[in-house]
Formats: sequence, structure tokens, C-alpha cells
Amino acid sequence: MAIHDWEHVGQAARIVAGLAGSPEVAARWDDESACAGMTVGGLARHTAGQIDNIARLLAQEPTDLEPIALLEHYRRAAWSNSSLDEEVNVAIRDTSNEEAEVGHAGVVSLMGEWSVALEAALDGVVPDVILIPWQGWALSAEDFLATRFMEMVVHADDLASSVGLPTPDFPEAVVSETLRLLTAVAVDRHGQAAVVRALSRPQRAPASVSAF
Repeated sequence: MAIHDWEHVGQAARIVAGLAGSPEVAARWDDESACAGMTVGGLARHTAGQIDNIARLLAQEPTDLEPIALLEHYRRAAWSNSSLDEEVNVAIRDTSNEEAEVGHAGVVSLMGEWSVALEAALDGVVPDVILIPWQGWALSAEDFLATRFMEMVVHADDLASSVGLPTPDFPEAVVSETLRLLTAVAVDRHGQAAVVRALSRPQRAPASVSAF
């Protein structure tokens, strides 16, 4: 994906908002989702919250930090190097569940506000480097968007599976960026041979080459 092809950001946001705003999600808001420990509402809030993250971070003041590499981001990030029951991941689930207590209508209202903010951010000057304040480091704009696309694509599948809906199809460019990220992280964690075999030689493939 060309980083200046911003239409894909809006398209991905609309897909996520449509799924999170669906009556199927509303009907099972307080049920446990496909992500253990997270309610359907918490998962919807977490997934849709990527719209807010993109809008807020694109609208930040420019940073003087040098961007780190995409793989280094995942090597450093605590959540991606911890088990699901460790504090950092429990905190993510708990926070999402708490934020979902505003209810489905409340999150739908927030998504409307975030979508307006995203449109405004995209109409402005998008910086080449994006500070990720909750991490304390920066990524290139392209790598930052890849991280948000991955969150939306992966969690959209989680959310759809939680309520018995088909997983939505995202634009090819969004999926390509997501697969670029997941493949790179998987190779970094499991090695080239393991990932090549998983994709082409199931008889020699390891049990898992999951990126996370």
C-alpha cells in the first residue's frame, strides 16, 4: 500500500464501524467473546477504538524522535511478549470491558465522533513519523498504519466469530499490509523455514507459526 493512498484508512474504519455497530453485536454485548476474558462489547470497543487511535495520533504535533523498525516495535512491546494471563494483557482486556460499559449505543455514538475526527485528520498534513505515546517511541506513518490495520483485520475476525457473522472482507491493500506485518513478525519469531513450510509444505510445517 502506498502510504499516501489514504482512502483505504477510511474504508477500513467504515468496515469496523459497521461490524461493531451491528445488531448482532448489540444483542450479545455482555457475553464473552472469542477472546477469552473480553466481552463482545469490550472486543467491539477495542476494535473500533483503532479509529480513534489513528485519528488522534495523526493529529498530534510532529515528533523529533527517529522511527524504529516495525519488527523492533513488536520486539519491544510488552503485550506481544507476554502470555495472555500476564498483567499487561489482562489490563488490556479489563480496560476494554470497562470502556464498553457505556453500552452499544454509547460506543456507536463514539464511533461517529471518531469518524469525523479521522476525516479531519486525513484532510490535514499527515506527518511522516508518528509518535506512539503509550509506548514512548515512534514509527514511520506507513508502519504505524500497518499496526492499526492489523488490529482492525484480526479483531474484526474475532468479533465476527464471536457473534456468528461472516468475517468482513477488507480492501486488498489493507489485507496486504496486515499480511506483511504478520509474516514479518512470524519469520522473526519462528524462522524463515518454519513460515515457508507452513505456507507451502504442510507435511513439514510446525504446529504453529503464529505471529502473536
